[in-house]
Amino acid sequence: MKKLTITALALALGVAGCADMSPTQRGTATGAGVGAGIGAVLGAATGGGGGGRALGGAAIGGALGAVAGNVWSNHMENQKRVMEQATKGTGVQVTQTADNRLKLEIPSDISFDVGRADIKPNLRPVLDRFAATLAENQASVVTIVGHTDNTGSDAVNDPLSRERAVRTRDYLSARGVSPSRFSVEGRGSHEPLAANNSDANRARNRRVEIFVAEPQRQ
Repeated sequence: MKKLTITALALALGVAGCADMSPTQRGTATGAGVGAGIGAVLGAATGGGGGGRALGGAAIGGALGAVAGNVWSNHMENQKRVMEQATKGTGVQVTQTADNRLKLEIPSDISFDVGRADIKPNLRPVLDRFAATLAENQASVVTIVGHTDNTGSDAVNDPLSRERAVRTRDYLSARGVSPSRFSVEGRGSHEPLAANNSDANRARNRRVEIFVAEPQRQ
């Protein structure tokens, strides 16, 4: 079992790490490779040590991985490039996550004041440009996550963090992005970036994170 597990993981990592792949191909291969590794392990665990069963599990797992993964397509790469340019100098962090999502981390100095869910004027041009990029990639879906610092109780912070995400979604929807493409979450003060022991650190924790994903299609 140990040997099979190592082999399966090597297969997953080997497929995902091909240097000659484009970002889109690498994203698909990552999902398929990891799925194959998981499928092989599950095949062995449920059917003994038979090599055929393990390979069958790898094939099934690979197919599931390809379906479940996200594509880093040309649309996604272009959107990242545009948002990097649009947010330059604003403090917004634009990154590609390990699971092929585009992440925008929006700090408090341009997003929300303490205890408020009103979108600041400095954030509006960023969201305007972001809405335009979403219109260019109709296959993508968006998750917006609101966070607070630890000022106040969970009874206040949990709904406030969600309201910040909702206000961000509503702003983007008002600019032509279908509400059906969004999911919103509020995580209160439960996922701080820094210890809430200074004004500067509390400001870091008071933020909104936006994730864009283009699901793999078969």
